[in-house]
Amino acid sequence: MKYIKGIYKKSIFQSDKGYVIGLFKLKETNDEDVKIYLNKTITFTGYFAELTQESNYTFYGELIEHPKYGYQYEVREYERLKPSDKEGIIEFLCSDLFKGIGENLARNIVTTLGNDCLDMILEDRSCLSLVPKLTKKKADLIYNTLSTYEESHNTIVYLTEIGFSMQDALEIYKCYKDFTINKIQNNIYSILDKIDDISFTKIDTIALNMDTSYDDQNRIKYCILYIMKTITYQNGDTYLTFDEIYEQTCKYLNLEIDINLFKSYLNELINEYKIITDYEKYYLKDIFSSEMEIIKKIKILNTIKTIEYKTIDKKIKELENKINITYNNDQLEAIKKSLTENITIITGGPGTGKTTIIKAIVTLYQELNNLNDEQLINQTALLAPTGRASKRLSESTTLPASTIHRFLKWNKETNEFAINEFEKANQKLIIIDEVSMIDINLLSSLFKGLKDDIKLIMVGDDNQLPSVGPGQVLKDLINSKTIPTVKLNLLYRQKDDSYINILAEEIRNDCLSETFRQTKSDYTFLECPSINIKKSLANICTQIVKKGYNYKQVQIMAPMYAGIVGIDSLNKTLQEVFNPYDDAKRQIEYGDIIFRENDKVLQLVNMPDENVFNGDIGVIKEIIMSNKSESKKNEIYVDYDGNIVKYLPKDFNKIKHGFIISIHKSQGSEFEIVIIPVSKSYKRMLYKKLIYTGITRAKRKLILLGEPEAFIYSVNNNNEYIRKTSLEQNLKKFLNKK
Repeated sequence: MKYIKGIYKKSIFQSDKGYVIGLFKLKETNDEDVKIYLNKTITFTGYFAELTQESNYTFYGELIEHPKYGYQYEVREYERLKPSDKEGIIEFLCSDLFKGIGENLARNIVTTLGNDCLDMILEDRSCLSLVPKLTKKKADLIYNTLSTYEESHNTIVYLTEIGFSMQDALEIYKCYKDFTINKIQNNIYSILDKIDDISFTKIDTIALNMDTSYDDQNRIKYCILYIMKTITYQNGDTYLTFDEIYEQTCKYLNLEIDINLFKSYLNELINEYKIITDYEKYYLKDIFSSEMEIIKKIKILNTIKTIEYKTIDKKIKELENKINITYNNDQLEAIKKSLTENITIITGGPGTGKTTIIKAIVTLYQELNNLNDEQLINQTALLAPTGRASKRLSESTTLPASTIHRFLKWNKETNEFAINEFEKANQKLIIIDEVSMIDINLLSSLFKGLKDDIKLIMVGDDNQLPSVGPGQVLKDLINSKTIPTVKLNLLYRQKDDSYINILAEEIRNDCLSETFRQTKSDYTFLECPSINIKKSLANICTQIVKKGYNYKQVQIMAPMYAGIVGIDSLNKTLQEVFNPYDDAKRQIEYGDIIFRENDKVLQLVNMPDENVFNGDIGVIKEIIMSNKSESKKNEIYVDYDGNIVKYLPKDFNKIKHGFIISIHKSQGSEFEIVIIPVSKSYKRMLYKKLIYTGITRAKRKLILLGEPEAFIYSVNNNNEYIRKTSLEQNLKKFLNKK
């Protein structure tokens, strides 16, 4: 096992969860790559319970090269080394660890008890009475400090030995300290009450290895919570029924649990306030609290007196004349309500003028409140759920826009928001775009961080796919009829024979016409059987490449990953069209994927340190092979609109080809040209909201390719999974709306 030994000098960064970046004076190592640092200082990273400056440690790990910070020693395990020589022990006893113990007293202890004094003190604290001039108070301090020092290390070792990772072990120890082992032995599952980052499955595996019985009461109770959370986040439900909780828990545990016993466990969880029940609906506490927070904020905004602007009609007319536009009746209603009501929803499909209205609201708000540009920026928050959506919002309004997470000052380490119910934002005009993508938890967090004397405008298309997380917020808010809502219906065509927005409207209104088979200036349906889709798609893309379109302008998307015409298979075909093999381009094999220079790639996870997020699309600018790289490993450099991100082999699973992406991943984006293959083989994923979301990503050109029957089926199929949510009903109930 590779290791380095030496002295911990100081930390450069330290997170709340024990992650440390620090400096280490290297004295000994068995790692050839690290020997150049002998008797020098090296930067290290890792998770630690605590580190004492100028103390000796052994770190186990390896040398890595960070894309931004250069070479670092990545520590996976560590152990403290108690000093064994006289001077080392003296230095240890008079270090900052032992407050109030000076060098003379430390020397006196070692002279009296010898070089084994540290072990002697731990075995029998009374030996300290042999040291001249050592008070009982200082003797207690030495023993207690040494015991704690030893105990924390032993506890961490114990946790790693029973199966926890170093990171998990540190998080558990930081939470429970001296009570850690007692907590583990009495009820290991209770760790889940305070630590979210460790999964039930991991705890359960360790518990069973420690001879916990399969029908243990704690195991069943915490499995109930795990099942509820799993179903909630997989299906998007906000509540569950008794039957599905019971059936899925028994299935997961492979147990036949007496139904009355199960009910008693469920009631215990209700009494412990981990589950909330309401008329046969069972909620996780956090989900129920989020729903109540949303209802509370809406009730307040509906109650507070609104501001009347006597000159609003005049100002709107002046704006129309200034920008040479005439707002239709729906747009006028949306603008007026947004400026006079405390909370408003504006909904409509593509081409109905949502962006136009947002710009008008901001401009008129500035005029009506006599704000200069700086005051407007300080008082206004333009928000969206994703980085791509916030960027589009900023470009269309020429004002700063932000993701909701950034606005709320999300801390990745603690998963908490700095803007919250205790530290609220100062902005008074809040406009949120793409509300259909926002789940119930995020909207609740946002509402907590907003003051009550605000104007809140929520904009979105309720026919798009719902959020990835629980709830169907926009749909429930609209259906509750508790918030002033304006639906935009009139389409603004770019050309007389344009069709994208008309097609979207036909799908919205369940009235698809035979026009979808006809070619228009911005739309084409190319008919071909499923078996020919791959070849036809390759031909279309070849023509697109010849016409000079680039990666950013064209996006192909499909409903499914698997199958002959699934995303994974088509990405390989499209790579050979958009970026074929060339001796001048370096490439790397990763599993069954070949990454090649100039490939279009899709980011799969959030990497905030690199300013790249799930769904971002980039291009591989350079590949450096291991025999030429400083890291001695293959390296991929991806360009995300000027932000270059480096990937080592351990990071290759964070990207995949993006020539074709899922429709879900496209949400919140717009592309100049969108191509969507439509096949009967996609049948289980062909439904109205999915196909509607896909076609509304197209800005200037939409090409559908495949079987008309499959397209007609998808448009007429409203049988997508209906989420179980109660926000609509509870809004009506608490705001007394029928």
